[in-house]
Amino acid sequence: MSALPPEPQPVPVTSTPPRTGGDTATAGGGAGTDPGGAGRPAAGAGRARPRRVLLTGFEPFGGEAVNPSWSAVRQAAAQPLPGVEWSTAELPCVFGAALDALREAVAAAEPDIVLCVGQAGGRPDVTVERVAINVDDARIPDNAGAQPIDEPVVPGGPAAYFAALPIKACVAAARAAGAPASVSQTAGTFVCNHVFYGLMHLIATERPALRGGFVHVPYAPEQVPDGGAPALAVADSAVALRAIAATAAAGTPELRAVGGATH
Repeated sequence: MSALPPEPQPVPVTSTPPRTGGDTATAGGGAGTDPGGAGRPAAGAGRARPRRVLLTGFEPFGGEAVNPSWSAVRQAAAQPLPGVEWSTAELPCVFGAALDALREAVAAAEPDIVLCVGQAGGRPDVTVERVAINVDDARIPDNAGAQPIDEPVVPGGPAAYFAALPIKACVAAARAAGAPASVSQTAGTFVCNHVFYGLMHLIATERPALRGGFVHVPYAPEQVPDGGAPALAVADSAVALRAIAATAAAGTPELRAVGGATH
């Protein structure tokens, strides 16, 4: 059985991110697994229980009629996935209230893994976020009219948290499933990063066994009928989310592969 990754830790922006491979625990604890089998039960051992995966998306914002994050979440969870037990929640695009809704969803589902999903209009592919930062700096108001500028997500909290997911392995899995995907170095400073940071702070301070991270999806085609920005079919975003969830649920180790950016 592969080793459990370290708990997410507060990190300075200059540190080297930890390599996390997800939670590979099986039902009944760590006994009865094949040491060379990446968490597979050994011959004769009990079957691993399904991993409880909570997917969250957002309500529409910024005058849009739809939010492809929630559309993709619903589509991804609509069909069974071996080894995964789904739950979903739609979050308000509102600072503060989104974290309250996330906390309620986690308490209700008691998940092993949380994948929060948001819209990144203008990006051409599904992006798995590397790091959440402790700042709210809203370019536009949220759905309640709030527009915080240079305020912390969590006063007194650390500057940043890295995702507790094997982000490059997740990207590779999404690509293998036929969806365009890449690593992202920034989740922005709007409600998406607010939720990402809040999730990682919850893990670090209250739920150390939980694993989680954030995924951005592009506009859906109906949002840009004039072709003025990149778009991706919701079905393709859903394929990526299913591949990412399966990778995290399986305890896949992180890949040592290029995923950085020059700027």
